[in-house]
Amino acid sequence: MNRIARLMAAAALCCAASLPAAAQATSGNNNIYADLPFTMQPVAEPQIPDYSVSLADFGGVPDGTTMNTEAFKKAIAHLTERGGGRLNVPRGVWLTGPIELKSKINLHLEEGALVLFSGNRADYPLVDSYFEGVRSYRCMSPLTANNAEDIAITGRGVFNGNGQNWRPVKRGKMTDGQWKKLCQGGALNKRGDIWYPTEQIRDIDADRDKYYQQAYDKNTPEAWQPLHDYLRPALLSFIGCKRVLLEDATFENSPAWNVHPLMCKDLTLRNVTIRNPWYSQNGDGLDLESCSNVAVTGCSFDVGDDAMCIKSGRDEEGRKRAMPTENVIIRDCRVYHGHGGFVIGSEMSGGARNILVDNCLFIGTDTGLRFKSTRGRGGVVEDIFIRNIGMTDIPGDAITFDLYYGGKAPLETTTGPDGKPAPAIPAVDETTPSFRNITMDNVMCNWAKRAVHLNGLPEMPIKGITITNSILSAEQGAMLNYIDGLTLDNVKINNKTGETLDKRNGVTNLTVK
Repeated sequence: MNRIARLMAAAALCCAASLPAAAQATSGNNNIYADLPFTMQPVAEPQIPDYSVSLADFGGVPDGTTMNTEAFKKAIAHLTERGGGRLNVPRGVWLTGPIELKSKINLHLEEGALVLFSGNRADYPLVDSYFEGVRSYRCMSPLTANNAEDIAITGRGVFNGNGQNWRPVKRGKMTDGQWKKLCQGGALNKRGDIWYPTEQIRDIDADRDKYYQQAYDKNTPEAWQPLHDYLRPALLSFIGCKRVLLEDATFENSPAWNVHPLMCKDLTLRNVTIRNPWYSQNGDGLDLESCSNVAVTGCSFDVGDDAMCIKSGRDEEGRKRAMPTENVIIRDCRVYHGHGGFVIGSEMSGGARNILVDNCLFIGTDTGLRFKSTRGRGGVVEDIFIRNIGMTDIPGDAITFDLYYGGKAPLETTTGPDGKPAPAIPAVDETTPSFRNITMDNVMCNWAKRAVHLNGLPEMPIKGITITNSILSAEQGAMLNYIDGLTLDNVKINNKTGETLDKRNGVTNLTVK
């Protein structure tokens, strides 16, 4: 087959990626393990007793104004005493504080059911938790489970986190009319370009390092309490859980990250919708952190930060945890707005490996495939397999690896502890992040600002990247910096300006077929 014929065949495969999941027949239980490039055990789903109750039986009132926190607690306690079962939430608007799931319980929302979490921040007590890869006190998440087994959230209802009562908003992300309406309440920073729900949240943010240092010095709930309203929770926080199923439900409008499973094993997300306003600060969609044996199929994302993100802890704490995110299947998903469609990092100090991303669409995400880290993280990201990806209207990079995320530019001299200039290129040690053995096949992008950005470290280049059977149309071509082993096989980069392959520093073992 000549080169043109191969490219046409690859384009045909891209068209197939846009078909519904049912037509592709890849997301059913019997097919998600087809053609896996690594070995993993099938994801075990929860086993929950065949017993059910209705929230209305425990005093729940779906009028949108009655608080149902106690009704949820009573219903879950009853199910726990009976050995588990299903809690049915009928159609209606159920206002509530946080809900804590216990083992062997399925929280089932009937179609037309809206669980609206309270906008009163006082309803969410401080708890010992995690945020952005490190242990920290946070406000209790609206949906919480700790060390539970066999738990599920199912049904076609909606969970709304009332996140607008927590999040700041940047002026540049709103129209004049939206900004004017927003500023009828809340408080602005000194420059007038960031809105906060309250003056207290604004003042803490203005001097955050001081407040955090005071809290960490004692590190007790009492020491953290003055920061309470600033410590935005994820909408869903499941920590140390086993055999978890999220199916059909919608999770939206989170105070911070949306769905955050941490140190969980045997996790299934099937046909879930995850939404945050596009302007939401820290508005990630799905953050899989230090999880193993995961299947994500048929899900939809439209969020304010990274959409599907792989994490494993930050810096020394993440390395000591030593729990990579591994054995993950992501198939038949679509992403609309988001900073990245599929992302690894930047908190990946425990590593990531054996991950397949297949048959996904990124429509207007800021970047498409995004890998990011920085010096100090450590961690090894390896054996990542990406195929059958369709992208359009990407204002940034279709494919990007940036090992200077939030850090210094290549070869920029920094200052050492003694105040003298430190070497521009540090020695490799446990704090050096490593990305290697990553393959991408049949990646199609009809427009991006730049096709490819590979920006490795001089002391640790990005190693073993293979891209095959792909067409990337963009304003700019590929920028390569510190790469050891890049193979482009049957890849067409349609760039309008500049060089197709802009080789900067340290590019070795480049193969173009």
